[in-house]
Amino acid sequence: SNGVLSTMGRRWPLMIDPQGQANKWIRNMYRTSEDPKAGQAKNGLNIIKLSDGDFLRTLENSIQFGSPVLLENVGETLDATLEPVLLRQTFRKGGQLLLRLGDADVPYSEDFKLFITTKLPNPHYMPEVMVKVAVINCTVTLAGLEDQLL
Repeated sequence: SNGVLSTMGRRWPLMIDPQGQANKWIRNMYRTSEDPKAGQAKNGLNIIKLSDGDFLRTLENSIQFGSPVLLENVGETLDATLEPVLLRQTFRKGGQLLLRLGDADVPYSEDFKLFITTKLPNPHYMPEVMVKVAVINCTVTLAGLEDQLL
């Protein structure tokens, strides 16, 4: 059910992932492969951290070209520049779908996907964060492992 929520939900998923299972699943799901229809390579997964100096530029390019993004190791607060992306604040201008990121209007591709993971085992997110993302607990528990065996 975590996989369905993270790929089909209305809000971008923020996955609580102390063991790294969700991170590994996303990396495998978006491993660059040949697209049988187009005969060319699919857009590969861009992996960024908020601490990266060029994370905003990578995010901007991914939004424009429709590449999936994995934002790793976030803390209990999210950067304010991510708000328009998290809320999907798109608008039309001249027939083109745009998203304001920082001080620039970026063309928005419908193929863009964002996945956010945290390694914190028990994070306490403020309500402002909770309404912007779908928090998904991917923590491996003993009960969950028993359910898989049965």
